[in-house]
Amino acid sequence: MLKLANVVLIIIASLISSMVQADTKIGYVDIQRILREAAPAVRAAKKLEKEFEPRRIELQKVSVQGKAMQQLLDKGTLSEAERRIKERELLKLNQDFQRMQREINEDLNARRNEELSGLQERVNIAVRSVAESEKLDFILQDALYKNPKLDMTDKVLRQLVDK
Repeated sequence: MLKLANVVLIIIASLISSMVQADTKIGYVDIQRILREAAPAVRAAKKLEKEFEPRRIELQKVSVQGKAMQQLLDKGTLSEAERRIKERELLKLNQDFQRMQREINEDLNARRNEELSGLQERVNIAVRSVAESEKLDFILQDALYKNPKLDMTDKVLRQLVDK
């Protein structure tokens, strides 16, 4: 039984070795770079920035209010009763700020995922197109080291320009 397993391993190793020795063409694509630099990704980022700008402005207003109230408390010119009232107001303002910030971040992440999911399919099509035109056998998306000659990222970015 052990001899049979060894024979099978030797056969598999020789098959893999012959595949590697064949003219296997490999390419590399930096998907994170594509999702940052591709024209559709840049447009989506600008669209999201514009969409969320009013909420960010509102968040900044609340932050300014909180800082002003904190400065008022730090001066020490308030009576004890006024101070307690202002501290409660500051606490509520701080809670509102944190809630608003959390909601904005959650909504932004959800919208970003929506935008990127549509882009991801276009990226996959562009990667396949480059792989076919370059007659590549494999496209790697993640690697510890890559030879710059194997990097197909620029070709994929060119395919995604205003499509």
